Amino acid sequence: MLNETQVDAYLHRLTYQGPRRADLQTLTALHQAHLQRIAFENLDISLGKKLDLSTDALLDKLLRQGRGGFCYELNQAFALLLETLGFGVSRLSACVHNGKDYGPDFDHMLLLVSVDGQDYLADVGFGDCFRTPLRLGGEGVLELGLRYYLAVDDEQHYVLMQTRDDSVGHAQYRFSARAHPISDFFEMCEYQQTSPASHFTQKSICSIATAKGRISISNNKCIITDEQGRHVHSIHNADEYRALLLEHFAMHLPVDTDISKLLARHH
Repeated sequence: MLNETQVDAYLHRLTYQGPRRADLQTLTALHQAHLQRIAFENLDISLGKKLDLSTDALLDKLLRQGRGGFCYELNQAFALLLETLGFGVSRLSACVHNGKDYGPDFDHMLLLVSVDGQDYLADVGFGDCFRTPLRLGGEGVLELGLRYYLAVDDEQHYVLMQTRDDSVGHAQYRFSARAHPISDFFEMCEYQQTSPASHFTQKSICSIATAKGRISISNNKCIITDEQGRHVHSIHNADEYRALLLEHFAMHLPVDTDISKLLARHH
């Protein structure tokens, strides 16, 4: 749980000034604000800095430093905020689909939020994903030309599906509704930071949702997606990288940060 000062700082970071009730309207507004204010990013992994999932460390990184994080960081912090506001929250393990098969358990962490007797899926740590919480058993949501919905596979796992223009759906990840303590995710969080097989160690990413699409910096490329399409341009040096971080993410890195580690693809 967070104290009042921490809640105030969190909501200020989200530029949220609405009600603090444990209802669907508040959950939806906070979920959408989180995706558009706090970046999905793994810069510390590329810089060789160990991640810390303790409450103090998460709040320092997200609120004081103005940084983002990846799923274990972002969804754990969001869960703490929601719990403090009176929501019932469960931390769920998901196996991410890589286009061919599913990854291991605890590959991803997402949230199940109870609101007025209904369960909703919330996820502010998967990068490009649904913006409106998904009701378990609901019809899904349509956002910016993409439909997100939940299916059930042969093993009775929920599967998050994404489809465009009624085409064949693509699995994003599968999960069960079993709740886990945050400590159950520590081992995979360490793996994602250190294993050469983890895609988080192979490239740097900083990405945030916008009203019309998404802005991402991946290694030495800046990618902007909007209603006109996808626009990519190369980043030529550290100064340009820092300028783009500031412009699009309001993010500053320490002056001694080795930006070359973020520009280069890792193997």
